[in-house]
Amino acid sequence: MKTEVAVADTEIKPWPALWALCLGFFMILVDTTIVAVAQPAILGGLQTDINNVIWVTSAYLLAYAVPLLVTGRLGDRFGPRNLYIAGLVVFTLASAWCGLSGSIEMLIAARAVQGLGAAMITPQTMAVITRVFPADKRGTAMGAWGAVAGVATLVGPILGGVLVDSLGWEWIFFINLPVGVVAIALALKFVPVLPTHEHKFDILGVALSGIGLFCIVFGIQEGQKYDWDGRIWTLIAAGIIVFAAFVYWQAKNKNEPLVPLSLFRDRNFSLSNIGIAAMGFATAGMMLPIMFYAQSVTGLSPTRSALLFVPMAVLTGALAPNIGKLVDRMHPRYIAGSGLLLLAVALLAFAALMTPTTAIWKLLIPVALMGVANALIWSPLAATATRNLPLSQAGAGSGIYNTLRTVGSVLGSAGIGALIQSRLAVEIPGSATSGANEFSGRVPEMLRDGFTTAMAQSLILPAIVLLVGMVAVSFYARPEFK
Repeated sequence: MKTEVAVADTEIKPWPALWALCLGFFMILVDTTIVAVAQPAILGGLQTDINNVIWVTSAYLLAYAVPLLVTGRLGDRFGPRNLYIAGLVVFTLASAWCGLSGSIEMLIAARAVQGLGAAMITPQTMAVITRVFPADKRGTAMGAWGAVAGVATLVGPILGGVLVDSLGWEWIFFINLPVGVVAIALALKFVPVLPTHEHKFDILGVALSGIGLFCIVFGIQEGQKYDWDGRIWTLIAAGIIVFAAFVYWQAKNKNEPLVPLSLFRDRNFSLSNIGIAAMGFATAGMMLPIMFYAQSVTGLSPTRSALLFVPMAVLTGALAPNIGKLVDRMHPRYIAGSGLLLLAVALLAFAALMTPTTAIWKLLIPVALMGVANALIWSPLAATATRNLPLSQAGAGSGIYNTLRTVGSVLGSAGIGALIQSRLAVEIPGSATSGANEFSGRVPEMLRDGFTTAMAQSLILPAIVLLVGMVAVSFYARPEFK
């Protein structure tokens, strides 16, 4: 450890390395939000249906979530700089493939490859920051890192709206090409080569977790399409059994399991993971019904529908630093619990306001509440998750925490897709076979009431999941403040 710090002090320039890493991280974060705005346009452009459009997001998140734990160790083994650059290459080339896709099946496949590239990039960014910055500068570096995430949540939807309106949905992917090339060049110049470490890789763990999660997600998302028949329930049950086998294997594996189950003996770590999984579920689940309502019912353009979320992003960015200071002085259950409750209330309020004739300014009120809630949630959950863990296990804890956030997002995307299809089938009989012709562009006036009701009812699901997260964090033990 002393050798690495000495190298960082004499040879490595930490801040140029940080800003080089930030560009790649920014590109990934923008890509996770930019697609939500373009989904109605993709539905019409590729003449598909809502279920397939949801797979554009689910495939990305699934391919992102499953490899996350192992790609961090690959970075330790082959060098975080090398894996980061390889991830950028995969992500950039996959972005070109996405933009050139002429069918929904090709776009879904390309998005899965894009997710793999993102999984290669993400763990390396945190690893490099931890290793090149001395301890007394690390907090400042993480603050800058967090600011990039905040800006990305604002830029992504707005940029997506502008690109879809002016150039077409393909350009939300083509925009990654010049950014990716610049990010690779900056990484080659500024990101240092760091010492590597030997690791054993839990290939069986990766296979079991991937198969189990895929079966569950596929079953949930495709359930309505197959009328929830025996095949769907068998697939979901098989996924749960395989996932149980994964947990059993993690307990038996004495080498380097993907998930050291001993970490979950820390109550706050376990509860934080439930909270962040609920947050990932809600974040992925709420965007689709809101965007379809904004564009297909109210007639907002992609750009104007994205601007609905500006109050949320601005308030989150403005309040987060002060909330972060409170986390070190107040019991986290009060901060995180209040945030999860407020976000659930905001989603229910938005759902209550969703009618074909609601004035847009009224929708901005629950959106603003979402911004306040977000500021109350992210910092206390992250800080509490690893606060009581030994320093030697903080990296593993962070990896599990981020993986469960992404798994929550995968389940949120699949769950909201299943619920939307189910509610549309009830509110607009025959919608399951209507495809792109009926729901691309603005929904016909005779169908708007039913379509709006289906979207509003769908928002209840992420609100309920947030309440589960709130109950979990209410059992936090008081952490040791230093």
